[in-house]
Amino acid sequence: MPASSPTQEFVPIKEVRGGTIVLKDGGLRAIIAVSSVNLSLKSADEQVATIGQFQSFLNSIDFQIQIVVQSRRLDIRPYLMTLDKMMREQHEPLLKLQTASYIAFVREFTDQVAIMHKSFYVVVPYAESVINSKSGGFLGGILGNRSGGGTGKPGEDTAFEEKQTQLDERVNIITGGLGSCGMRTERLKTEEVIELFYKTFNPGDTQPAIQMGTLDAK
Repeated sequence: MPASSPTQEFVPIKEVRGGTIVLKDGGLRAIIAVSSVNLSLKSADEQVATIGQFQSFLNSIDFQIQIVVQSRRLDIRPYLMTLDKMMREQHEPLLKLQTASYIAFVREFTDQVAIMHKSFYVVVPYAESVINSKSGGFLGGILGNRSGGGTGKPGEDTAFEEKQTQLDERVNIITGGLGSCGMRTERLKTEEVIELFYKTFNPGDTQPAIQMGTLDAK
């Protein structure tokens, strides 16, 4: 019986270098985490202005991007453990009783209702040829196109630096445009990119892929 191929052969990622995904065909990808904007808290005029700014931003870019929304069930256990610790350290009987009651309420509520955590990302691609990915889904948008790119021969590092500069310029355009719409952005570092892919390939993990409190919606 022939030996089965390792999973890595089916994933077109060569490496993650400095937060940049390097595909086996030489194409590059950057992933930006983006905060959400709660339009319901804005006035009607502010809503129109925000939507107009976002529309202008989309019309201003001359390259493809992918907007990704990931929903994962939030693991409430660390929060309950914190409450339990506070209850044990509480010396006031009434406050201890109220905390215990609140813990029981949260545990019962989360058992009945799935509390979801949404993460928002923008995938910024760069390749020497025109990118025209037809693959669907999160991984398809990040890894889809296989045209153009490096050769793995001497001088590859120089080619990478040149393409990295082009990718960085695109990332700056995206972060600047989203910032004008009132969104906060953070480009994922190497460890965060790896964690995101791990959680994507292992959807059974209930915790959010990236913990970034600075990007919480206000």
